[in-house]
Amino acid sequence: MQQLSGQDAMFIHTEMKGLPQHIGGISIYTPATAPGGKVRFKDILAMLESRLHLSPIFRRKLVPVPLGLGQPYWAEDPNFDLEYHVRHIALPAPGDWRQLCIQAARIHAIPLDREKPLWEIYIIEGLDKVEGLPAGCFAMLLKVHHSAMDGVTGAHFMTLMHDLGPEVTVPDPAPGPQAMPVSYPTMLARAYVDAWRMPFKALGMMKDALPTYLRLRRGFAEHQFEHLGEIPRSRFQGRVSPHRVVDARVFDFATIRAMKQAVPNATINDAMLNIVAGALRRYLLEADELPTQSLVTGCPVDVRSGDGNAGNMVGFMALALCTDIADPRERLAAIHRKSSEAKAYAQALGPKIAMEITDLIPGSVLSLAIRTAAVTGLTESSVIMNTVVTNVPGPSWDQYFCGAQMLSGFSLGPLLPNVGLFHVIYSTVHNKRGTITLSFTACRRMLPDPERYAHCLQASHDEIAAALLADDKPAARRAAGAKGARGSKRATRRRSA
Repeated sequence: MQQLSGQDAMFIHTEMKGLPQHIGGISIYTPATAPGGKVRFKDILAMLESRLHLSPIFRRKLVPVPLGLGQPYWAEDPNFDLEYHVRHIALPAPGDWRQLCIQAARIHAIPLDREKPLWEIYIIEGLDKVEGLPAGCFAMLLKVHHSAMDGVTGAHFMTLMHDLGPEVTVPDPAPGPQAMPVSYPTMLARAYVDAWRMPFKALGMMKDALPTYLRLRRGFAEHQFEHLGEIPRSRFQGRVSPHRVVDARVFDFATIRAMKQAVPNATINDAMLNIVAGALRRYLLEADELPTQSLVTGCPVDVRSGDGNAGNMVGFMALALCTDIADPRERLAAIHRKSSEAKAYAQALGPKIAMEITDLIPGSVLSLAIRTAAVTGLTESSVIMNTVVTNVPGPSWDQYFCGAQMLSGFSLGPLLPNVGLFHVIYSTVHNKRGTITLSFTACRRMLPDPERYAHCLQASHDEIAAALLADDKPAARRAAGAKGARGSKRATRRRSA
């Protein structure tokens, strides 16, 4: 048995109707590299069965402490059934990209069963009409509760299910049974001890409060960072519905790298935030809804110290997307400044303060407070951020699933109270070519036209490339070639229709 940390448990306590707190993603594979050019569902089950012991996430489920007196525990599920968690489906006709996104959104909107280990895999066939894919491709959709892992541990979790080549490796056999039975007296005893320790933890935080306050005060005085001011309300604020939409666009890594070099010291993340800002600006302008003040994004930040800790170790920083600036170069420079300020503020605040706070608040109190705020409408009364943009590093090598080579993929994120749009930046390598996928998950009521927003992401990328890469001829040719290839595919599709 292992007790959840305060931050891990927060994703359990904040989960409400219409706001499931799981993360996930879709990976697309070609079976052409597998033995015989085919991957059977029973092969996938056998491979996963052989690797269940490599991660505790596979077999463990939540066990609450009686009366909610402490954070819940992870414990081995004695009734674990692999075939419940791994499911085999096919896209309905026509089986194109839009159908894949619709199916992914429907699956992602469904909460995970708390009585079982908190993950599911869907093997999806029928992708023959997805543009750019060879015949016979299939997808894997993975869902894992955020309480079990964050984006960084999720990337490691994915490597457990993949190989470096078409040959499926067989790991060493699982060790003998080591699971401890659930002991409610032990849970209650631990809760009793933790209750006595709580005042000392609070004193420790109070002791650190004065230095933190002085660092923040000095930072504001020296203009290392500034107050964000009043954050505007957008269509992505309000009560989030239980329905989802998803979509994604893939960009060339070398082109993004050339974009960020247009501003000294800018980062890849700054360049991607510039694309998001341009897309939001374009989308809201077309609807005549663009606020005069800049929209603000929340950016999760990994705060691990190299100790190999699993679960969640995430800080959070808020920064202005500078959506009030039309010029792509000026906007990138402004985003870089705001990003530097946000990092300085997060450093002054302390990287692990959020985790320390969640460890102090009893789970039952946190859960009651969040539900009370949701029922009374307090969660929609003030705007903390307009959207979320998180950066998840993918593998820098080709991956194979049961012998099938991964061709592409994109990530799915959870929505938050009063925040109905979530972006994920996912970088990876395929056939030695680096790509960055920018995907989004949104409330269907707030974003009823995901294709239009995906088009805005692409248009923002193309506009920035045209503005920043005019003097970089190789990068400009790559961007123009990618755009021409997309136009050719669309024209081919129209002619075939």
